Amino acid sequence: MSNTFIHSMAKLGENVTIEPFSYIAENVEIGDGTWIGPNVTIMDGARIGKNCKIFPGAVISAVPQDLKFKGEDTTAEIGDNTTIRECVTVNRGTADRNKTVVGSNCLLMAYVHIAHDVFVGNNVILANTANIAGHVTIQDFVTLEGVVAVQQFVSIGAHAFIAGGSLVRKDVPPFVKAAREPLTYSGVNAIGLRRRGFDTDKISQIEDIYRRIYVHGSNVSKSIEEIKASIAESEEKQQILNFIEASEKGIIRGPLN
Repeated sequence: MSNTFIHSMAKLGENVTIEPFSYIAENVEIGDGTWIGPNVTIMDGARIGKNCKIFPGAVISAVPQDLKFKGEDTTAEIGDNTTIRECVTVNRGTADRNKTVVGSNCLLMAYVHIAHDVFVGNNVILANTANIAGHVTIQDFVTLEGVVAVQQFVSIGAHAFIAGGSLVRKDVPPFVKAAREPLTYSGVNAIGLRRRGFDTDKISQIEDIYRRIYVHGSNVSKSIEEIKASIAESEEKQQILNFIEASEKGIIRGPLN
């Protein structure tokens, strides 16, 4: 570990590998079996899980790029089995959420930026140069293609798929595909859902729900009432309704809007 700085107070699990020229600060915890590549910077507040891989040039838990930040004691937390590729930056939280979180089994490709107070779920893929502004929530199994930019305070629902080069200014509901400019609903992410074990009946019900929201031409509030009255109860139905009813920024537009 020559040419590597590891603070004596940093907490390292078993079988952690730290390659040359990396920096590990004092208030850092790294789980068992994690590999830290060369030229990686792990700053105060980092909490990194087990069996992660962090590639050269990544900076984890730098202070937020937020002028309101006053040096509060916050963290940047990475779950187990997550891969962070070259030059990814994950900033730690502010007083708003006190932490930035990236879940387990995620893949953050090269040059991804995760700003302060972002919550990323499990099994998320963020492709190259995706930029996630502060206070964003990304639920489980979301995929963002390359060069996607997400505006602050946006929420992206579970199993959503967002096409490359998109600008995300509104909330993206669960299970959908979104593309074009401005960002628009472009169908249900049926391929992704099948890969994750959703059967034909569940996918058909999800499609029926979004047909009422985006294709029939009613406003969202009216569509929600219709869905509550006419669609059979299911976990997916409730998940969609809960997301839309909790949305503060409003959901993305439909193809007919």
